[in-house]
Formats: sequence, C-alpha cells, structure tokens
Amino acid sequence: MAIIYNFLKNVWNNLLNESKTNISFLPLILLMVTIPLPLGINNIFLVLFVLTAILNKNKRNLSFSWLYILPIVLFVWMGLSYFWSIDTARTLNAIPKEIGLLLLPVVFLWIPYSNQQKDKAISVYSYTMVLYVVYYLLRAVVRYIITQDSNVFFYHGEYEDDFGLVPKMLNAIHFSVFVSIAFFYFLTHEVKTKINLFITFLLFGFIVLLSSKNIILVVVALIILYFLFYSKIANKMRLRNLMVMVFIIGLIFSFGKIKERFLTEFQQNTAKSLSDNVIKKSVQNVHNISIYEAWNNEKFYPNAFFPGTAFRVYQARIFLELLQEEPIFWKGFGLNATLKKTEEKGKKYNVFLGDEITEGYQKKNFHNQYIQNFVDLGVVGFFLLLLMVILNIKNALKSKDFIHIAFSILMISLFLTESFLWRQRGVIFFMVFYCLFNISAQFKIERK
Repeated sequence: MAIIYNFLKNVWNNLLNESKTNISFLPLILLMVTIPLPLGINNIFLVLFVLTAILNKNKRNLSFSWLYILPIVLFVWMGLSYFWSIDTARTLNAIPKEIGLLLLPVVFLWIPYSNQQKDKAISVYSYTMVLYVVYYLLRAVVRYIITQDSNVFFYHGEYEDDFGLVPKMLNAIHFSVFVSIAFFYFLTHEVKTKINLFITFLLFGFIVLLSSKNIILVVVALIILYFLFYSKIANKMRLRNLMVMVFIIGLIFSFGKIKERFLTEFQQNTAKSLSDNVIKKSVQNVHNISIYEAWNNEKFYPNAFFPGTAFRVYQARIFLELLQEEPIFWKGFGLNATLKKTEEKGKKYNVFLGDEITEGYQKKNFHNQYIQNFVDLGVVGFFLLLLMVILNIKNALKSKDFIHIAFSILMISLFLTESFLWRQRGVIFFMVFYCLFNISAQFKIERK
C-alpha cells in the first residue's frame, strides 16, 4: 500500500508542477481519463479545459496548422448542413455532440503543449485505463459468481441484458480502441519490468475478451509490425520468433467465444446461398445473410440476421443507390439526417424493423465513417475527413512515434466499420489524441 501511495503522490505532484506552467494541463488529463465515464462528467471537464485555456497566461500568437484547421472547417460544414438538412431536428440535436471538433483544435492552436507534456498525458491516461480494465474484470468475476453466465466476460451487454464485459453504452469496439492506446504505451516501453509485462499482457487479454474482430486483427498486425520494424530487437528478429508469435496468436483465436465470433463472421460470408447454414441452436431458426445475399437480394426475411461484414456490405449497397437516386454528391442529406432514407430502403428490402427490445437494422447508422461523412455531408465532408486521416498518418510515420502510428492505423481501420465521430465520446477521444500527437506538426505558419 505504501508503494502505491508514494507512486500516486509522485504522479499528482508531477501534474501539479506541470499545471504551474500550463493551467490547462490538468483539465486536459481529466478530460482524457473520463472519456469512458458518463458523458455529463466528461462534458464538465471539457468546459473546464476550455475555461482554463481562456484564463491561461501562457498563450502564444494564434498559429495555423492544416492538421488543426481541418476539423474546425469540418465542424463549420456540419453546422451549415442545417440549412439543407432533410431532418433539421436531428441535425440540430447532433451539432452539439460534435463540438469537440471545434473546441479542442482551437485550444491546441492557442496554448502551447510540449512533447514532454504529451508524453505525461498519455502515460497518465494509460495507467488510468489499467484501472478501468481491472474494475471491469472484477465486476465480471462478481457477476459470474452470481449468474454462472460466462457471457459476463465478453463483449458488451445487449438491450435488456447488459451483462457483457463492459456496459453497452461504452460499446466493446470503442472501448477496445481506448484500451489499445494504453496497450501500445506499455508495449513500447524501453525498460520492461515485470509489472510492465504483466500490464501489457493484461491489456491485450482484455482486448481479446472484448471480442471486436476488427480491433483484434489490427492490434495483432500492429504488434507484428512493431517487433519487426520498430522495437530494439527488430534487427535480431528471426523467423522462429515470428512463428512462435503466430502460434500464440493462433491459440488465442482458438478460444471458444472468440473463435465463435470469427467463425460466425467468415464462414457465413460466402458467395453461395445460406439455406443450409441456419443457426440450428437458435430456437428462432435465424438465417445468416452472406455477403453475396447482402449485395444482391431484392428482399430479405423476418428471420434474416446480418453478420457484421454482411451488414456493412448491405449498407454500402444502399449508399451507392442513394448516391445515384438523390442529389447528395456535394452537400449530403445533412448531419445525422439520413435516417429517413435508410428507413425507406429498409422497408423496400424488408429488413428487420425491430421491436420494443431489439433495435432493428433500419434505424442503424452506416457503421462506416467515410460513408457516413459522404451521405450526410457530401463529398466536401468526405474529403475533409480523408485529409485529416492522411495528414495524421503522414505525420505519425515522419515522427516514428509508434503509439502515434498505432493510433493512426487504428482510426483508419475503425472508420471502416464504425461511425465513430457521430458519437460524442468518439469525437472527444479522436480529437484529444489527434491534437496531442500532432503538436509537433512541421507545417505551421504563425500570424504575427
């Protein structure tokens, strides 16, 4: 206990010392570590962060960086979309959720942050993620003792049953990304202590338990990339070491629940009809839709179930149809205003509408940030997002900071499967790290 107390005391004193030179630093830390908490708490620290930036005496002449200007322009375009939105009420309701695209880059353009402060902020964030992980694991153990239901160790809860590893409001896929940044922070430590190694394996195990197929695959690919090209042992890496790593990863993916999620995704997504691939154990005789069916069927069935990839193929299909049928190329339907059109398409194709318990397919967003930007904000919104991710990864590769590289690749991948920036928690997470990692951007023009 004394060791933990002294450690926390040193961390706190360190943060206070940084706050003496930059009073916005501690609110930034609090904003980062409260991202997984209820939005009201995180909003308080966002307001505090902005207020301390206004009161901060350590200001500089307002500088310009395309990396920071692009999200500001994107937010302005979102606001302007109200004037052509096909659902002004939904657009007006969505605009405040995107405020991080405006406030965070403005503060970072105004208040100087050093690379040392960036490293400290990521360090505190990573250790805090460890505390969240320990909490949710302990919660799962207690729930398992009570319920004897192993589902408490995997993914997130669903609808009336919120007995997943994390609450549904957090979303297992999104929380996987939050934890992944912390994982790569500990993985890339130059000095590997026993505690550091334990935390690294703990975080990786937690990511696996969250069962996000996309994030697991990307994290594994990034681990291999790190050991082959960025670690100290990269030049000494032999084929044997790589084979051992692949063998260990294979064991992980053979684990029951994780294997089941991957098999459901890939075995069902074949070009042939799935008339023989009904989930026999389901009392509802669910029919898994293949990628081929998602792209070609003129009608679906009340018992049709879309695995993740097939559903995204179906959504890409209706996006292309909307692009051909509606005048949305330049401006889109308006921020978060496309629901009316996806519902119309859902009725046309007879996809599951939903009921009081289960959310139907017709009311889901596009689960693809690139498509979501295009359909809601037109080619302008799509182009702004594309520039942001391109400049971000370009700067990451230039800096050779592997945590920044991991963040960039994770975001590019996540945007392919989630409308991450249409969630307030997603906006804050992306913009905090986007701004932090790019504080050393080379292409800045100061206004004298």
